[in-house]
Amino acid sequence: MSFWSPKTTVFAHCDLPCGVYDPAQAKIEAESVKACMVKYNDSKDADFKSRAVAIKEQRSHLVKEHLWVLWTDYFKPAHFEKYPQLHVLFNEATKLAGAAGTKGTNDVAVADNLLGKIKEIDTIFWETKKA
Repeated sequence: MSFWSPKTTVFAHCDLPCGVYDPAQAKIEAESVKACMVKYNDSKDADFKSRAVAIKEQRSHLVKEHLWVLWTDYFKPAHFEKYPQLHVLFNEATKLAGAAGTKGTNDVAVADNLLGKIKEIDTIFWETKKA
């Protein structure tokens, strides 16, 4: 029976081979959110503004989804130990993409704050890829 027993135990750190996770996806959606806000603020057309808000809200939700995947699937306990601010950073970023953030306003400064949080996450993400 010991012949069939594994000689080495291996552990995967992600659901799929490395390379499938990237904060760039959240950043692209957040840039789209900001662009919708800018276009909304520059327009006088009520129908156009309505469409801009609808798209902005969809894209805001996608930002949250991309961040959640990174938070829950990519980052592991060792990352959170090394970067103790990571949980708070993700919490702040997802809230900035939610109803109290970009979903609830057309203030470009809020989108800029969201992009700043994503940039911080991106920096940590790429540091973990070097290790």
